[in-house]
Amino acid sequence: MTPVVAQLDGRADAAVAAVRDQPVLAAAVVCLVVLLALAGWLIWRHLCRTPAGRFRAVLADYEEIAVLMHPNPDPDAMSCSLAVAELAGAVDTAATMVYPGEIRRPENRAFETVLDLEFERIESAGEIGPEQIVLVDHNEPRGFPGAETIDPVAVVDHHPGNGTGTRFTDVRTDDGACTTIFAEYFAELDWEFYEVETGVGDGTFDGTDVPDEMLPSHVATGMLYGIQSDTRSLTNGCSSADFRAASFLYQGIDGDLLNRIANPQVDAEVLDVKARAVTNRDVRAPYAYSDVGEVSNSDAIPQAADELETLEGVSAVVVVGQSDKTLRLAGRSRDDRVHIGRVIESVLDDVPMAEGGGHARMGGGQLSVDHLNGIGPGNGISRDELREQLFDAMSGQQ
Repeated sequence: MTPVVAQLDGRADAAVAAVRDQPVLAAAVVCLVVLLALAGWLIWRHLCRTPAGRFRAVLADYEEIAVLMHPNPDPDAMSCSLAVAELAGAVDTAATMVYPGEIRRPENRAFETVLDLEFERIESAGEIGPEQIVLVDHNEPRGFPGAETIDPVAVVDHHPGNGTGTRFTDVRTDDGACTTIFAEYFAELDWEFYEVETGVGDGTFDGTDVPDEMLPSHVATGMLYGIQSDTRSLTNGCSSADFRAASFLYQGIDGDLLNRIANPQVDAEVLDVKARAVTNRDVRAPYAYSDVGEVSNSDAIPQAADELETLEGVSAVVVVGQSDKTLRLAGRSRDDRVHIGRVIESVLDDVPMAEGGGHARMGGGQLSVDHLNGIGPGNGISRDELREQLFDAMSGQQ
């Protein structure tokens, strides 16, 4: 044995003897080893757990939560709310689904009616019962008094923005629909499907009488339509994840329910607004703009934009209309050069109390007519100037 090895061997024997002769020190060493092992396991578990698992764990920590949709929720937002309620019910957490604004668009009303759902409408933050709030299909609360006071525990969204949850955030801007994210959660958690005759009906899910980790057919149907509605039946702004999600959900849908949601009767005003959009169009190929004037149903404006975009030779459009004292904008783009959400955001950026944005293919905004006319800190712009700025932005000149 070399002198160096002998010296090390002697030190090791001395250390073992010291620990053996001091039980307190020995216990401390054992505890330290156990704590280090536990800390390593917890870190590994956190890093390796899927987003679905982490989201479920957050839900499981509360007796009840509120799922907050954005103002005037669409099928994507509503189906996300249903998905959270199902996930919460599986871990014995009660979920209440709430929204500000109104549900007015034909397919939105059909979604709620056909699936026999009753979401809770709120007018202020104080009307939200549970303290713990999950945001779906938007990442910053907006559109009602007290929205700025809400600090959500979780945010799941596919829109650009800086909003986050205090405990969980999953924002995927490449996905065409927020529902796609929840479909992935169910697939990751190995959920299966089962058939039900109707929807649940009371707007609150508490997990009773529902098989754990099984998705009822009316929820799968709603989720599939949520993806279809936000991606124009998987033809616009899609990612591969949207197709995978649709394929997964298709296994559990009710075809009759899907047909009834997707093909509701159309409100007469919607037809009138579409006609005005086409009649009043200003086309500067390949872009178009139309002002449809006063509307009582503001949801007709995006539907008019959908219609105007189908015109031959048009690749991007903006339709504006006035509801009460608010001017609303809806934009659509099939042109890779035109990110319509950024177009609207850039034009409205300098108008006080205005907001706008969205995705490359679909965007929107709104502004006070009074501020458009110059009230407040801004000088205001005319409707004609607004039109010209939108054309400039679509053509890349702004």
